[in-house]
Amino acid sequence: MSQHPHDQISAVGAIVGARCPRCGKTPLFKGLLTFADSCPSCKLDYKFLDTGDGPAVFAIMILGAVVLGGALWFEFRFNPPVWQHVVLWGVVTPLLAIALLRLLKSGLAVLQYKNRAEEGRLAKD
Repeated sequence: MSQHPHDQISAVGAIVGARCPRCGKTPLFKGLLTFADSCPSCKLDYKFLDTGDGPAVFAIMILGAVVLGGALWFEFRFNPPVWQHVVLWGVVTPLLAIALLRLLKSGLAVLQYKNRAEEGRLAKD
C-alpha cells in the first residue's frame, strides 16, 4: 500500500467512484474517458497513469458475452423481428461499452497507483 498521508480512500471506492486514487475527492476523468492532468485537491499528477489497451480488451470480452447472451435470450424468449434487435442492441451496446471502459480504466489506474506499478528499468552498469 502507498504510504502517503493523503491515502484515505479504499481501492474499491476509488474505482467505483472514478475518483483520485490518493484522496478520493475529485474525479479521475476530465470528460467521458480521458484522464485529468492532476488532482486539484491533493495535487497528484496523473501523468504516470498508463492503462494501455487493457481496459479495451477486457471490455470487448465482457461486452461480447453480455450482448451475445442477451441477444440470444431475447431471440429465443420473444422471437422479435430483426429491427427490434437493431434498436435494442444498438442502444444498449454503446452505453454498456462506455460504462465498462470507464470502470475498467479507473480500476487499472487506481490499482497502478495503489501497487506502485511502473515501467520496468534495467540497471545501468
